[in-house]
Amino acid sequence: MKLRGLIVLAAIAAASAMAQLAPPNDAGVSMGHIHLLVKDVDAQRQFWSMFGGTQIKNGQLELIQFPGTFIMLRKGEPTAGSAGSVVNHFGFYVRSMTEALAPVRAAGFKVEPNNSKSGFYVTGPDDVRIEILEDKTLSTPIAMHHIHLFVTDTLAVQAWYVKTFGATAGKRGQFDTATVPGVEISLSKTDMAQAPTKGRSVDHIGFEVKNLDALAKKLEAQGIKFDSAPRQLPNSSTKVAFLTDPWGTYIELTENLAPRP
Repeated sequence: MKLRGLIVLAAIAAASAMAQLAPPNDAGVSMGHIHLLVKDVDAQRQFWSMFGGTQIKNGQLELIQFPGTFIMLRKGEPTAGSAGSVVNHFGFYVRSMTEALAPVRAAGFKVEPNNSKSGFYVTGPDDVRIEILEDKTLSTPIAMHHIHLFVTDTLAVQAWYVKTFGATAGKRGQFDTATVPGVEISLSKTDMAQAPTKGRSVDHIGFEVKNLDALAKKLEAQGIKFDSAPRQLPNSSTKVAFLTDPWGTYIELTENLAPRP
């Protein structure tokens, strides 16, 4: 019995490591993925491998796995990079800033200090902007941390994410925040509305949902219109739906995005 128990625990641990996504909140929502529209898929794969991203598959879906999120790539012609759109950048914590930045510096990518001088921005292929912050206590070399929205009314955006996805309102330094398990939505105030994300290099962000059909019905009852209603992907256990927040952030909702062990 002890051996069987150990085997079961090992299987559970392996499944948890494979899933990589945080358990959902009371609304059934957690961080899912960042979806990039890119000119050169191979160049993006090489870039994300520098940060330790692992390429995996869920049926026909190709994912780059990080603790707390997946990066997904779609070949196309982005209209512009992430800066200038509502999703200005997204960010990771790393255990060692020196180790994390060494390969991207060596490869010639642009690296610059962030405004607080406590982290760095890296501009990757297709002008995808990411922020790197250091946390020496991390149990993994890298982990998802935040998605940073530039908007004209931070409190209105915060309230919308709290109501829509069960996010927790908060503050991080000067930033208003709305946090769902696995990611902080960081909010910066701008005088002018930024461009919608759809068609940019950071085309959309994704949340994983425990019961997509139920959440969709709830949101529709609140008056939220979907760009694409929930549907099952062909030959897959994954279900998807799309909507756009009132400030132009294109959002994908998924159910069963992570590969099953």
